[in-house]
Amino acid sequence: MLFLIILIGVLFIVFATAKLKLHPFLALLGASFFVGIASGMPLLDIVKNINEGFGGLMTSIGIVIIAGTIIGVILEKSGAAYRMAEVVLRILGEKRPQLAMSIIGYIVSIPVFCDSGFIILSSLQKSLAKRAKVRVASMAVALATGLYATHTLVPPTPGPIAAAGNIGATDYLGTIILVGLIVAIPATIVGYFWALKMGTKIEVPADHEEALDYEEVIKSFGKMPSTFKAFLPIVLPIILIGIGSVAALTLDDKSGVSHFLQFIGSPSVALLFGVLASFLLLPEISEVTLNDWIGESLKEAAPILLITGAGGAFGTIIKNTGVAEILQSMDLGALSQGVLFLLVPFIIAAALKSAQGSSTAALVITSSLIAPMLPTLGIEGALPLALVVMALGAGAMTVSHVNDSFFWVVTQFSGMKVTDAYKAQTMATLLQGITTIIVTMIIWLIFV
Repeated sequence: MLFLIILIGVLFIVFATAKLKLHPFLALLGASFFVGIASGMPLLDIVKNINEGFGGLMTSIGIVIIAGTIIGVILEKSGAAYRMAEVVLRILGEKRPQLAMSIIGYIVSIPVFCDSGFIILSSLQKSLAKRAKVRVASMAVALATGLYATHTLVPPTPGPIAAAGNIGATDYLGTIILVGLIVAIPATIVGYFWALKMGTKIEVPADHEEALDYEEVIKSFGKMPSTFKAFLPIVLPIILIGIGSVAALTLDDKSGVSHFLQFIGSPSVALLFGVLASFLLLPEISEVTLNDWIGESLKEAAPILLITGAGGAFGTIIKNTGVAEILQSMDLGALSQGVLFLLVPFIIAAALKSAQGSSTAALVITSSLIAPMLPTLGIEGALPLALVVMALGAGAMTVSHVNDSFFWVVTQFSGMKVTDAYKAQTMATLLQGITTIIVTMIIWLIFV
């Protein structure tokens, strides 16, 4: 009966967000109250668990999400995203334009939302398509799949951070970033090859239009920051988190050096250093850059914080219904082998993603659902939990279609018809999700 109650709560979230178009924040809160009441939890405990679940998650990842969003907006508005694209093109040359767009997407979407990344790079990919005499659709799919891979797998993107927080892996963000960067590579490669296979067969109006030349696109943006300044806000937090993780594993926990390195390597502090580094990108110190740009990023962060916090509330309610004890008494059979368990978050996240469209919501909800199972199965520690986040991210990729805002960004800015976008973009995300879960399971078999 308890599992049935939780299932009804999940189905309510899917129905409310997909059909009624209710905001996921309210859907998650409504499901939290329903599961608490229906499971027989004392009413005052329901309120307490919801408050603690919401506040507990904000304590661990709230600042990280806000800082990551600020970095993303500044990278977008200062032209740093264009600079990163230019560097990749300079290294690769223009003989493989689709590969260049895939790698650009892979890099840019680590801090910048995939929707924003596609929009700001759209004119660049069209001008490169003209210059290299290739189909615009192939460039669009290559860029979109590169963006999508790191968006669902690599912090400081909010979805993977929220998933890590829900399953108690916030202390292992360094490992999750490293594993995410590795696992996102095959996902990006699959997207690239699908762009070559399917994208080159699709014709869009932009193929027959004059586009700005690459140099003109860059010039139209104005003066851009240096390569060092453009990459620093992304690279610096990753390095600091890595240093903190290594210090925690190798140095005496009582030493001052260890404390200092773990301090600067804590995700909140590391991302705030990233914010400080992003200030070097500001074209001027003014109210527009210091107030309006930051204000815009906070507006972008607000709904993510709300959904993430509500997901934490939902997860805490589920955890305190006694489901963990029931799971503990059950013979979970093959699931106890660990690697097969990875299919559980993958399938649930894929179902939620396909039903309601949001990768972030799929990551938040599914991680809340599976969190009580992990201690029961003995899944703990940096690498196992990082691979659980990868399985969640793989599901959250599968699939992007008409209920996903990113699908419409890709179709509208590339000029693809919806039927063509299903063949190119939706199928690409299906292949990316399947590839990612397979790679994740292989890593588990080898290293766990």
